[in-house]
Amino acid sequence: MSLKFYDRHILVKLLSLLSVVRGYNILVLVAAQYLAAIFIFSENKSLKHVLLDWHLLYLVLATVCVVAGGYIINNFYDVKADKINKPIKSTLDDKIKQETKLSLYFLLNFIGFSFGWLVSWRAGFFFAAYIFGIWLYSHKLKKYPLFGLFSVTVLTILPFFVIFIHYKNFSKVIFVHAFFLLLVIAVRELIKDLENIKGAIVNNYNTFPIVYGETKTKKFIIFLLILSLLPVIILSYYPAIQYMKYYFFLAAITLTFISFFIWKSNTKKQYQRIHNILKILLLIGVFSLLLIDKSLLLDRVIDQLN
Repeated sequence: MSLKFYDRHILVKLLSLLSVVRGYNILVLVAAQYLAAIFIFSENKSLKHVLLDWHLLYLVLATVCVVAGGYIINNFYDVKADKINKPIKSTLDDKIKQETKLSLYFLLNFIGFSFGWLVSWRAGFFFAAYIFGIWLYSHKLKKYPLFGLFSVTVLTILPFFVIFIHYKNFSKVIFVHAFFLLLVIAVRELIKDLENIKGAIVNNYNTFPIVYGETKTKKFIIFLLILSLLPVIILSYYPAIQYMKYYFFLAAITLTFISFFIWKSNTKKQYQRIHNILKILLLIGVFSLLLIDKSLLLDRVIDQLN
């Protein structure tokens, strides 16, 4: 009986840890980094070269550790707000003590920095700056509307920037794609702010909806959504993306729908629904990288088998 209780206790702790570090998001991030490395950044390199690139592996592991640490420190600072905005998740997160979370935060950051240093001192410096940026956002910047929105958007896309620098591929399509991601991520963050207004008030966060009001926030969201259609149009007609153009057709329809729906929304449940739609759209975008050139991946696999 005591053994079963012990096993259940360990399972609860593990689930709590995965909740705090957002294990699902981490897995998606790893998949996104590798797929981006294979289909976008490593333009003329074989599949085997990418998969056996130890420096790429170290960069991905460094990113995993630092981002997981970022989720922990964000959870640490948002403990009061989360009890209001995410009561069920907060209850699960509380199964791990705050002291344990902080210890794990420092350990993960040290491991992440070490993996970066194994690649080069520049990569080590990048991850040190990234760690500081995440802490600064969690501790200070998220309390201010414009700085908070800009910083979280940039911090979200930085894991792809480090892979981009690693392969030194400065293709125009990459910059257009990055601009699209920045706009969609900014929209997602603004919708999260609308969704979490009560928690922001408790934590004295001057988020965009609190400072400028819900109506102006919605207008800004719609402006960003309309602006995001520009890179969608450019990318959908860019020959290099191959079958991924169908994803951008889907994105155009989805973002147009959200533009109309956001204006009529005024409840937490409605904002959550829109937020989830955007999350699914971004997730589909990650795996739609497989459609960039179907024959390219098949040719690479065949080459390795031969």
